[in-house]
Amino acid sequence: MSTATLDEPATARPTTVRVEPVTLSRVIKSEWIKFASLRSSWITLLVSMLGMIGVGALASWATNNHWSQMGPGELAHFQAVTRSLVGVNLAQLAIIVLGVLVITGEYATGMIIASLGAAPKRTTTLLAKLTVFGVITFCVSLVSSFIAFVIGQQLLQSHGVGLGAPHAIRAIFGVAIYLTLIGAMSLGVGFAIRSTAGGIATVLGIVLVLPALQDILPTSWQPHTTPYLPSNAGSALYSAVPDPGSLSLWTGFFVLLAWAVAALALGLYLLKRRDA
Repeated sequence: MSTATLDEPATARPTTVRVEPVTLSRVIKSEWIKFASLRSSWITLLVSMLGMIGVGALASWATNNHWSQMGPGELAHFQAVTRSLVGVNLAQLAIIVLGVLVITGEYATGMIIASLGAAPKRTTTLLAKLTVFGVITFCVSLVSSFIAFVIGQQLLQSHGVGLGAPHAIRAIFGVAIYLTLIGAMSLGVGFAIRSTAGGIATVLGIVLVLPALQDILPTSWQPHTTPYLPSNAGSALYSAVPDPGSLSLWTGFFVLLAWAVAALALGLYLLKRRDA
């Protein structure tokens, strides 16, 4: 039997590398891994849930305790369904922050270079992030709004209603749809601006500041501008009885959807035009 000497080169065995095509489903899987591995993602979602449930519970408890002190006008406009869902105003802040961070966090760390290197088609990258973020946001928001409704109605006691009340189910789902579309708009702005601070400031300006600035416009202009802002249009989705002058349910939905699509389209356009 012959024995190989130490000087003899080892015989290299050829290795086969299996190359798989880059598909949307595979990019979605990778985006889910990135999202789930970040502790900040879950902390922000938890803040959104606590804001939705906590503010709704506090508002419902305060309303029940001060019921006898409420004026006739306040009682006439009281909506049990909407009162337990007022936490949407705080929850949207967390969703806006998370929507921007989903993409700007990668620009801040340089991870975007690896992401676009692995999935060169920019449209696929945007759609994958939108799918993961949108599905998670909708599910978390739906659970949050349902819990907020149930707890809020219990705290309202005799002034509360059940799930069978008119518009109750629609309002619960409306909150989830509203937060998902606001989050999608935030994601689009994040793609366009690529800066966490700039993206958050831009979305907050559109959602919170623009409605406040409507008061400086001529009174004759306001009915043609105010209802079409994202927050005002979206409120039609979860308001049991919309305010006079606000948009109808479906009109509000399509207006908010148009804001989200416009932001995503702008983000995709700039993503294709610029280097990583």
